[in-house]
Amino acid sequence: MNMALLPSMVAIPLGIAFFTYLLARKSSILADILGNLATFSILVISILLIKTRGVYVIGGWNPPIGINWVLDGLSNLVLVVVALISFAATIFSTRYMEQYTARYKYYSLFLLMVGGMNGVILTGDLFNLFVFLEVASVASYALVAFGCNHEELEASFKYLVLSSIGSTLVLFGVAFVYGATGYLNMASIGGIMATGNQNTILTVAAVLFIVGFCIKAALVPFHPWLPDAHPSAPAPISAMLSGVLIKALGVYALFRILFNVIGLNQLYGTLLIVLGLLSMTVGVFLAVGQWDFKRLLAYHSISQMGYVILGVGLGGYILATGGSSSVAALAILGGIFHLANHAVFKSLLFLSSGSIEYSTGTRQLKEMGGLISIMPVTRTTCSIASLSIAGVPPFNGFWSKLLIVIAAIQAGFHAVAGITILVSFITLISFLKVLRYAFLGELPEKLKNIKESPALMGVAQAILALFCIGMGLLLLPGPREFLLEPAVNALIQGVEYARIVLSGS
Repeated sequence: MNMALLPSMVAIPLGIAFFTYLLARKSSILADILGNLATFSILVISILLIKTRGVYVIGGWNPPIGINWVLDGLSNLVLVVVALISFAATIFSTRYMEQYTARYKYYSLFLLMVGGMNGVILTGDLFNLFVFLEVASVASYALVAFGCNHEELEASFKYLVLSSIGSTLVLFGVAFVYGATGYLNMASIGGIMATGNQNTILTVAAVLFIVGFCIKAALVPFHPWLPDAHPSAPAPISAMLSGVLIKALGVYALFRILFNVIGLNQLYGTLLIVLGLLSMTVGVFLAVGQWDFKRLLAYHSISQMGYVILGVGLGGYILATGGSSSVAALAILGGIFHLANHAVFKSLLFLSSGSIEYSTGTRQLKEMGGLISIMPVTRTTCSIASLSIAGVPPFNGFWSKLLIVIAAIQAGFHAVAGITILVSFITLISFLKVLRYAFLGELPEKLKNIKESPALMGVAQAILALFCIGMGLLLLPGPREFLLEPAVNALIQGVEYARIVLSGS
């Protein structure tokens, strides 16, 4: 019965995006209502689907001829994360977007982006993955440029050019896979890979996928678009880009194809580990010297995505080399859990930066100070998110980083564990600077008359702050078994995904 709800995860945001554009041209209130109704609906449905596993066949045409959508542990977790961040972002947008005109266009584009991400997460077809990826990408290009200022237009153009290169590489990868196997259905391709039928064309396709999705995920050295795009976008869009878009269009798609379609080997695992370490270290050192609050956060997005890639890549490497399956599972658990944690605390940080900019009119840390008593809600939520991203216990970022460090030590990668701890320490230093310059010290004369941002913006921040505090509970046996472990198992089963999907259809 629950599987019948699956199409609504795409249909609701796409449908309401259409009606918002038609009906809410002259009513900002109606645009707010429709936008929040859409994200609340998909949040509720994603929660109802948490324990559901299965295959939804579109039009009754079974694969490999027809198109199917797959709901397993991994897609389930990412759907919930996207829905949660989307709902918090639309609540925040209700007051924040009063600074802009044409809110009906904003919500239409926002919901197109959400619908595209959900399509990428659910599809069992490579070409449809590309189509949904482009739907979300094109909407995000427009949203980055939504203010139409010089900075925003320039950032959006750079984002469009580099991201389009990534999309083109992904499309070429799809073409090579189709030419080599005769299939676009992921499970059917995975079934061929399970027989060990690997050839040069499929290796080339894997490389194209890795580079294409790494551009989407903004991993070093494919990251130049992100430091401009994230600061330029409206704060709720920055939260979406960093919190979920680079994960759904980049990391999730990469993991799905490498683990479940093509099959991860030692070479790909090594490459993921290297990319993870490189992104962690380069991103955090670039972040430390930033004084633009949102640009600092953007570089930390690059760094924190390195943790996700490192954890899952380390687990894949251990599996590919015949190592301990329990250690591999622990590493993948750390990476997947950090994906969810990062979505929450980084979105909260961008919303907090938006709240500060809304009240003070600046993103420059050197122009702030003394906000500790004037903006108590933003101060509290920003502090919680800062401690979370730095890996300070008991906040959520600590637990996922700890799992990655333990797995690296148990696997004998002591240098990797050391780098992971060092990056976390530098992250802490970076955010101590943020808290010092934004909230402590004396209030500048020009900020004497500011006040806390509107209540609805504070509500959105408070929701995510509560998750930062409580998400460590997901590692308890009950929650872990129904939310995190199924996501880990979906990757560990590798190309066995093919047998499960085809038998379930």
